[in-house]
Amino acid sequence: MRQFTHSNFFLARASKETKLIYTGFLLLATIGLLTIFAFQAARIGIGYEQLVVHYRGGELRQEMAFPKTFAELLEVTHFHAFIMAIIFLALAHLFIATSLRFSLKSFITITAFLGTLIDLTAPWLIRYVSPLFALLQLLSWVGMWIGYVPMILVPLYDMWLKKSWSITKINGRAD
Repeated sequence: MRQFTHSNFFLARASKETKLIYTGFLLLATIGLLTIFAFQAARIGIGYEQLVVHYRGGELRQEMAFPKTFAELLEVTHFHAFIMAIIFLALAHLFIATSLRFSLKSFITITAFLGTLIDLTAPWLIRYVSPLFALLQLLSWVGMWIGYVPMILVPLYDMWLKKSWSITKINGRAD
């Protein structure tokens, strides 16, 4: 992690051992993101009506669901807030060490952060304020994918496919 304190650290220049460790983390993070999507699709559903019934209770496809309790929402929020903060931090650190333009890195990082933040708050809003916030929940999932997919793929590209000598001008500085 000390490497990240240097403003001129780029993943393309990392040692092979470092690249292997980061690649392992990125692969595990990918599995985590894919399984959370599978969980959301199978357990909650990825449609407006499914989200509303999941959090507010009701009947959907001849199945009855009870509204999520305060304690259930608190437990899920507590766990996700901690784990997603760690995942976001690690992915963002790797991502900022890539050769993308600063503005694009900023947009993707902010999109991932906001998607995650909204993902944590939308269930509460759906359950206690209005079912319309299910649209915000769906939007948060899109934002998370727009943010996290590049935060995984771009570092992998920079580490293994980009030539370290090909980084000639980044953030206005020449090598």
